[in-house]
Amino acid sequence: MFKERLKQVPEKPGSYQMRNASGQIIYVGKAKNLKKRLTSYFRGTHDYKTTKMVQSVADFEYIVTHSELEALILELDLIKEYQPRYNILLVDDKSYPYIIITDEAHPKMIVSRRVTRKVRRRFGPYPNVSAARETLKLLNKLYPLRKCQKLPDEPCLYYYLGQCLAPCIHKVEKHTYTDIIKDITRFLKGDTKDIVNDLKTKMETASKNLEFERAQEYKETIEAIHTTTSTKQAVNITDLKDRDIIGVTYDDEFVAIAILFVRYGKIHAQDKKIMRYTVDPVQSAQAFLGQFYRTYPVPKEIFINDLDKFEMLPSLLDTHVSMPQRGLKKKLLDMALMNAKETLATEKYKADKDYQKTFGVLDELAELLQIPTPYHIEAFDNSHTYGTYPVSSLVVFKNGKPDKKNYRKFKLATDKLQAGDTDQMKEVLYRRYRRVLMEQRPLPDLILVDGGIQQMNAARDILSNLEIEVPLAGLVKSKDHKTHHLLDGDDNTIDLTPATPLFTLLSTIQEEAHRFAITFHKDLRSKGVYESILDTIEGVGDKTRKKLLKTFGSVENIKEASYDDLKGLGIPHNTIENLRRALNAKKN
Repeated sequence: MFKERLKQVPEKPGSYQMRNASGQIIYVGKAKNLKKRLTSYFRGTHDYKTTKMVQSVADFEYIVTHSELEALILELDLIKEYQPRYNILLVDDKSYPYIIITDEAHPKMIVSRRVTRKVRRRFGPYPNVSAARETLKLLNKLYPLRKCQKLPDEPCLYYYLGQCLAPCIHKVEKHTYTDIIKDITRFLKGDTKDIVNDLKTKMETASKNLEFERAQEYKETIEAIHTTTSTKQAVNITDLKDRDIIGVTYDDEFVAIAILFVRYGKIHAQDKKIMRYTVDPVQSAQAFLGQFYRTYPVPKEIFINDLDKFEMLPSLLDTHVSMPQRGLKKKLLDMALMNAKETLATEKYKADKDYQKTFGVLDELAELLQIPTPYHIEAFDNSHTYGTYPVSSLVVFKNGKPDKKNYRKFKLATDKLQAGDTDQMKEVLYRRYRRVLMEQRPLPDLILVDGGIQQMNAARDILSNLEIEVPLAGLVKSKDHKTHHLLDGDDNTIDLTPATPLFTLLSTIQEEAHRFAITFHKDLRSKGVYESILDTIEGVGDKTRKKLLKTFGSVENIKEASYDDLKGLGIPHNTIENLRRALNAKKN
């Protein structure tokens, strides 16, 4: 199929992109020789995974680079931008927290997940955010750095508790901060003996003076220090250099990676991943590590098994990468590899099950609707009360999982009373996809609307006017507002079996769209947009409006209130009649 095009591909390094029939990028790779790599896909036999990917390829393109390293960097950029179906993706939102001492004239300590290599005074990563926050809470009690975001005009409570130097009113010399930061650094590196001994002395003194509450506080602080520092495993590396120890292993389907974070001579935390790969396990693992270290700070040194296969990592990460052959460092590397092998052996079933819940279910949905597999789904829901202040939500699911950074909310037109969801559906779809076309962004593989045939017809009208050919389906709820059945593009009813992976995915999408719309609607109400109805009613002034909202909480509750309830607030008869007439008019 691509015989003539392959002849034109240069024998140079670069990144290549595979596209499906919809024009969506489904795989990104890099090659030292583009011609050889691309030709290999379309000639000869492959395993099942690669064959399935190649069968989905309708077109390919490539970008020539100066070197294989540039090709790898470009590959990572394109994977991040397009999130291709067949690439290993860093898709979870999990990230490890660090404790940071800010680089300011009057520094403070914070917990942050966004840490770059440029941050000089960072400590971690911590196994979870609770551990980091508890450690920070303890440090703030022990060391008097400022706690406030901006310096106030007068000292706060922490100053009077002896937990802040109050630079807002006192001049604090730079060497004072230097000494404090040194002590904090020693503490976070595990040197807590002097601090604990000092606290024990204070505890005993407080107990002798019958200050039992204070003695108890010192005791709890000592216990917190032991809890914070005892969870780390000593490995006795004397140079105390920050290192990540990486073990990589794989079989015919999965690649598993275990990373031990060694900080100050101790194993501080670990991360384990298992992922299904498509083409090459080593290339997939290397691309994953490239993505990983764009999120986490790169340490001063990395150990990895099979360094020969990951020869580009040192240049990619700009750090020293080695494979120790003996001694304690070799034992650490063996430990990381052992954890990777354990993950591969024990987590394959779960990983395969997760795969079936996402890609497997998407294939099933495609078969039901008779469409290409919808890796990119966009779903809409509307929210309003009696046609007033309508809003719509858009949620995006990619590869069967929510892509929250691409969620969108729409505040719809209020220049006319919108009687139902069809007007809202037309407006939000027109605004969404007109902009997508103007910005030349990729269209989804499937559009889901919340509702039945009327909503489907409204959506079809807009898509037709915009000359967009994207598969459309409707999610219909039961009387108790739960996901019930599906309408395909021809308005045929497709029954859904509860408690199946497909039902779970579709109901999750529908509930997520509804939640996002309702949250936005409530947010508008909390800002006073919705309650402004009361401002238009004769006799309801500012004081009466506040009294009504304070008593009943919302316009809906005011509408349901009895005449006697309203009269009990001291509201005149004529104003009550105007109020009830106006709210009933809104309802009708």
